[in-house]
Amino acid sequence: MKEENSTGGTCEPCKTFGEKCSHVVKKQRAKFYILGRCIAMLVCGRERDRDRDRVSI
Repeated sequence: MKEENSTGGTCEPCKTFGEKCSHVVKKQRAKFYILGRCIAMLVCGRERDRDRDRVSI
């Protein structure tokens, strides 16, 4: 039977402490990757907009 985790989703129960830690680390790594990609897109988008404004003036 599946257990409900703290975020409200369901996952298979982890058997050992190491598996639980591994699962949490993978989730955090994915979140940081997505956050980094979003920041990179925002920064690059602003630079591109700034360059476009210089050309049109």
